[in-house]
Amino acid sequence: MKMLCVALLMLALSVPAFAGKGKVTLAYVEWDCAAASTNVVKAVLQERMGYEVEIIPVAAAAMWQALGTGDADAMVTAWLPVTHAAYLEKVKDKVEDLGPIVGGAKLGWAVPSYVTIDSITQLNENADKFDGKIIGIDPGAGLMALSEEAMKEYGLDKMELIEGSGATMTATLANAIRDNKWVVVTAWSPHWMFGKWDLKYLEDPKKVLGEEEHIDTVVRKGLKEDMPEVYAFLDKFSYKDANQLQMIMAWNQEKGADRYKNAVRFINENKEQVDSWLK
Repeated sequence: MKMLCVALLMLALSVPAFAGKGKVTLAYVEWDCAAASTNVVKAVLQERMGYEVEIIPVAAAAMWQALGTGDADAMVTAWLPVTHAAYLEKVKDKVEDLGPIVGGAKLGWAVPSYVTIDSITQLNENADKFDGKIIGIDPGAGLMALSEEAMKEYGLDKMELIEGSGATMTATLANAIRDNKWVVVTAWSPHWMFGKWDLKYLEDPKKVLGEEEHIDTVVRKGLKEDMPEVYAFLDKFSYKDANQLQMIMAWNQEKGADRYKNAVRFINENKEQVDSWLK
């Protein structure tokens, strides 16, 4: 009998501390910025608050739908006021926007900071320095459609928009920076490349590629009543600036990186900031 009691006690002590506080479900899109932020939230909820957390990668439309139906409790990757506006419109009565976790989200064309031009309007006259190429990503991406429009609006007849992928774009960028060559790439931020290299966006005076956005936390209606502690944390969660998020994203690009371990590293190295989210 005594041995049984000892065994039961050991079993009880081995149960994770978060098992009794409930489960939080987070939806996210497999973007580097979304994965980084979602894991930071998961780490705080589990390591500091004692909740069990499930994170579910889905397409953008499914992410918003999951919040609308209540299948997900929250997400921290709503690009507003433009990119995700149509998704928000469909579920606006079933979700609550808690505001930005970071500003400075945008689409554009970027160059290394050592490139001495500052505007898209200067590309044609410097086409030879760029080998006449603008390094793009997947042909179906919204950024590529906007880039095609920018080519026409700015009359870039000496430049060619090259299709590829996010991986080929960053590989080309890395090679050019290694050799100190001029290169222009289709870009968006937050993105880990801004944390790894010193880059700048080219000015887009006609605003063809859009203007600055922010990334928000959005939760399902009812979360405040169901899980007030979780709601209060999510309402306060934000980065000091885009550089913080891009730093985590850069960590996640390192060989053998583990997103969750990097999230735990971030909350351990920024304890005062995390404490402010939990007050």
